[in-house]
Amino acid sequence: MTAKEQIESLREELNRHNYNYYVLNSPTISDYEFDTKMRLLQDLEKANPDLFDPNSPTQRVGSDLTNTFVSVTHARPMLSLANTYSQAEVEDFYRRVAQGLQGEPFEICCELKFDGLSISLIYHEGRLVRAVTRGDGVQGDDVTANVRTIQSVPLVLMPGLNWPSDFEIRGEILLPWTSFERLNKEREAAEEPLFANPRNAASGTLKLQNSAEVARRGLDAYLYYLLCDDLPADGHYENLQLARKWGFKISESMRKCQTLEQVMEFINYWDVERKNLPVATDGVVLKVNSVSQQERLGYTAKVPRWAIAYKFKAEQALTRLASVSFQVGRQGTVTPVANFDAVQLSGTMVRRATLHNADFVEKLDLHIGDMVYVEKGGEIIPKITAVDTDSRDASLGEKVQMVTRCPECGTPLVREEGEAAWYCPNDTTCPPQVKGRIEHFVSRKAMNIDGLGGETIDLLYNARLIRDVADLYQLRAADICRLERMGQKSAANIVHGIEDSKKVPFERVLFAIGIRFVGETTAKMLARAFGSMDALSSATMEQLVQVDEIGEKIAASVIRFFGNEVNRMLVERLRAVGLQFEVQDKQQETGSDALKGKSIVISGVFKHHSRDEYKALIEQHGGINVSSISAKTSFVFAGENMGPAKLEKARQLGIPIVGETEFLQMIGEPIPQSGELLLLF
Repeated sequence: MTAKEQIESLREELNRHNYNYYVLNSPTISDYEFDTKMRLLQDLEKANPDLFDPNSPTQRVGSDLTNTFVSVTHARPMLSLANTYSQAEVEDFYRRVAQGLQGEPFEICCELKFDGLSISLIYHEGRLVRAVTRGDGVQGDDVTANVRTIQSVPLVLMPGLNWPSDFEIRGEILLPWTSFERLNKEREAAEEPLFANPRNAASGTLKLQNSAEVARRGLDAYLYYLLCDDLPADGHYENLQLARKWGFKISESMRKCQTLEQVMEFINYWDVERKNLPVATDGVVLKVNSVSQQERLGYTAKVPRWAIAYKFKAEQALTRLASVSFQVGRQGTVTPVANFDAVQLSGTMVRRATLHNADFVEKLDLHIGDMVYVEKGGEIIPKITAVDTDSRDASLGEKVQMVTRCPECGTPLVREEGEAAWYCPNDTTCPPQVKGRIEHFVSRKAMNIDGLGGETIDLLYNARLIRDVADLYQLRAADICRLERMGQKSAANIVHGIEDSKKVPFERVLFAIGIRFVGETTAKMLARAFGSMDALSSATMEQLVQVDEIGEKIAASVIRFFGNEVNRMLVERLRAVGLQFEVQDKQQETGSDALKGKSIVISGVFKHHSRDEYKALIEQHGGINVSSISAKTSFVFAGENMGPAKLEKARQLGIPIVGETEFLQMIGEPIPQSGELLLLF
C-alpha cells in the first residue's frame, strides 16, 4: 500500500470512528487504539507534506496561529423566526395551517430550539468548504478554521450515501453543560470573569483567534435545516434523517405529529425534560413537514405561514436573600446587586441578580432574609421578580436601603432629575470608573487597541503603571513584560496597538474619552458640527443644542466635562502624544453630497449590505446617522422587519420611508444581485 493509500484509508477510518463516538455515542474501538491510529496518520502526513488536507482528522486539534474573520454574504439570508410564549397561539397556528391547506392532511415536525450560535455549513462534493455565522442575517463571519475543530461536525461525509454535490446545512453551535462548567471553574481559578451562560460562552469561543483554544473548550453542534436546489425528499423530517446517515449530528428528540394533541404533548414533555439534556434549549420549533405544503402556505410580510417557535417560560426558583452589595460602573452608576442562596436555573447555579436601581429596590420592599422569586429573563440574565411576603417572620433582617456614598471611593452619590440611577460624580479617581473608562477607551469602536482587555487593564492599574488613558501612551514593552502572564510578544503587540491608535479619526477619539451620554453616533455628530476638540471644548449651551439630536442633557454633560480641570489636563496630554483632534477634510473618493444635511434613521434587515456598511455609505454621501425618529428626521431607511414602533412614529410625523433599492438609486450605487430569501429556524 502506498503512503497516499495508507493516509486516505486512515483518514476514512478515523472519520468513521469520530462519527461513532461524537454523533452516535457508540465507539467501536478503545481510546488507545484511536490515538495510535491518529499518531500513525500524523507521522505519515508529516513525512508526506504534499498530501496535506485541511479536512484531515489530524487538523481538528486547531492551530496556535491567530486568524482574522472575513465577512461572507449568505447565498440565502439567515433571518430569524418570530417567537410566542402562548400555547393558545400554537393552537391558532395549527388551525391556520389546516385552513390554508383546505382540509388536506398534514404533519407537524416538532424540534427542540437549541440555545447557541447559529451556523451555516457549506459542503461541496462531500467536503466541508466553509462555515459562516449568522451575523446580521445577510452576511456573517467565516469561522471555518474554528468549526473544523468541533468533533461532531463532519469534515468529509460518509461515502456512497448519495448526498447532493452542493448543499448547505444550518444548525446551532453549542457548549454542553459539562464543558461550560469546566470552563467556568478554570476561569474562576484564574480569577477571570465567568461566562453568564453556555450561549455566551459558545459565541465567545467560536470567535477566538486561536483555534487550538477553540478545540480545547469542547464545542458541539446540532444541525436542523437542509438547503439545496434539489432536496432529496419532500419531508423536512425525512431530509434530516438522511443527513444523519451522511454523518451529521441531528437531534433524536424530533417528532412528527399528526394532531394538535400530539404537538401539545411534545411541548409539555420537553418543558420539563429539557432540564436533563446535556445542552441548553429555550423552546420548540414547529414546522409543517411537507416542503411542497410549505410552498403552498407561503409567507406573510415577515414570517412563514408554515412555522412557529414556542418559547418556554422562564424557569423560576424561591431562595433566601443573604445580602445586597453595590457595584460601580464605568460611568459611575451604582447598581445594587442581590446575593442569595444558590439555586439552579436553566442548568446553571445562580447566586446573584441585579436589582437595577433604588426605585426597583423600594418597589420590592426588600429585607435581608426575605424569600425571593428568581428567574432568568430570556433564559440569560437572573432577576428577582417578587418577594414571598407570607414567609416573613420576626427574625427578618433590616430593610434594604440604597447607599448614599460611593462604595469604592466614598464620594457622596448624586441623582440627576428624571433619572432612576444614583451615580458617583468622582470620574477622575474612583477606581472602577477609571478602569472602566480605560477599557472603553481601548475598545474596538473607540481607539481599537488589541490586547488590552479588562484583565490586562487590572494588572496595569494594580501595578500603578496607568491611572488614566493618557498613561497608556507612556507604556513600554519592558514594563508590561514584568506583569503576570504577559510575555514579550504580547507586550510588543500592545505597544504597537497603542502607537497605531494615534491614527484613529477625531470622531472616534471624541467617543473614546468617555463624555457622559456621548455615544458613538453622538460623537460623530459633534465632531462634524464643531470640527475640532478646541471648538467643541469652548462651545456654549446654545451652540450645542443647535446640533441635531443634541438636547440640553447631552449639552450640559459636554460643558461639565470640559469644565473639569482634570479632564482638560487629560485632553491636553492626549493632544501632546499625537492623537487626532480635528476632522480630516478629505472625503472618500466614492462619496458625494447626495445626502448632504439629511438626518437618516436606519431600521430593519437588508439584503445587499449590512447595517454598518449602510451607515458608512450614509456618511460617505454627506448624510447623518441618527438613532431615533423626530420631526427633524429627513427619512427612514427601512429594510425587512422594521420595528413596528418606529414605523408607526414615522407615519404619525409624516416622515418618508425609503426602501433599499430606492436608497441605492439615491446615492448612485449599483444594486447587487442576491440569492433567494429563505428563513433560518
